[in-house]
Amino acid sequence: MPSSELYIGLISGTSADAIDAALVDFESGTPRLLAHHSEPLDVSTKAVIHQLAQPGPDEIDQLGDLDHKLGVAFAQAANQLMEKAGLSARDIAAIGSHGQTLRHRPPGNGKTEPFTLQVADPNLIAHHTGITTVADFRRRDMAAGGHGAPLVPALHHALFHNDGIDRAVINIGGVANVTWLPASDATTGFDTGPGNNLMDAWVQRTQGKAFDADGQWAASGTPNDSLLEIFLTHPFFRLTPPKSTGPEEFHLAWLDECLLQLDETLRPEDVQATLLSLTARTIVDSLVPLLAQNGECEVYLCGGGAHNSQLREALSALLPGTSVGQTDSLGLPADWVEAVAFAWMAKQTLSGLSSNLPAVTGASAPQILGGIYPAQR
Repeated sequence: MPSSELYIGLISGTSADAIDAALVDFESGTPRLLAHHSEPLDVSTKAVIHQLAQPGPDEIDQLGDLDHKLGVAFAQAANQLMEKAGLSARDIAAIGSHGQTLRHRPPGNGKTEPFTLQVADPNLIAHHTGITTVADFRRRDMAAGGHGAPLVPALHHALFHNDGIDRAVINIGGVANVTWLPASDATTGFDTGPGNNLMDAWVQRTQGKAFDADGQWAASGTPNDSLLEIFLTHPFFRLTPPKSTGPEEFHLAWLDECLLQLDETLRPEDVQATLLSLTARTIVDSLVPLLAQNGECEVYLCGGGAHNSQLREALSALLPGTSVGQTDSLGLPADWVEAVAFAWMAKQTLSGLSSNLPAVTGASAPQILGGIYPAQR
């Protein structure tokens, strides 16, 4: 076990906007965020990531090239974080790197044997930082029959569970997922469907913008009930947990197919408003059965979608009488929960401890996740 209690967590999420790096201190036993750094991904790299999320030509060479480029970029993000914090490699116990997901085919996907693929070569991260790196967290859970996702509910349970009240933590990244933290029962969690990814893709196509800032463009439109009902016919929404999804299922081509089923042509802003309604509706549809069984509940948001005021308002409107806040009020900023989680998972792995929740992922048992890539200083 390393003597230092400082760890770095690295992740690039489904939206592929940036590499997030979090410096976390575990000396007190509870993770404390000391510093953070976000390194934007350039337009060409982001385009390759989204391209490789769907089958296409020349995938292997493109994948290998991207794996190398992101490995170097993740290392640079960690080095920049250390420089910002006035630290060196010798001060850090380990890095936990989630990498960048390119393809996620969970059990029962109907196309392939289960697999999940993340890139950003951890050998390069360890080499260019001089810090032991733990990576490839998802596949061990999948080897045990699980989905390999979502993994962050394990940290939600460790940090946010309260014996006095039921809580739900909603992570809204490219994909949205819910962690249910009942006061006196087992923690559960699962993906609910699209988070920001379809809204980001649509505003990029029609407005040339990376995202709809604060949901203001969606607010200028009117949700279309017919389109929303078409969206909700997707088979994923009828699955029972454990379940996970990604851009393999929810992408612009799927959106185009849904639009073709309409008898009318919608304004682009009305499509955006309906996509926002889809995210809010599917999150709440997943929560309602849990709330009905347990009564009073606190809801906390994290991830990039937590800053979308129109989405927050939509969630609050669908959850009357329920407090909807952000994880900042629980001591961890909404933007940094996932990066902190992978620092925590690295510590768990090096301590010989599991960091998955079988009730969430469907794995047969708790697993020590990730491979260890030692530093050679």
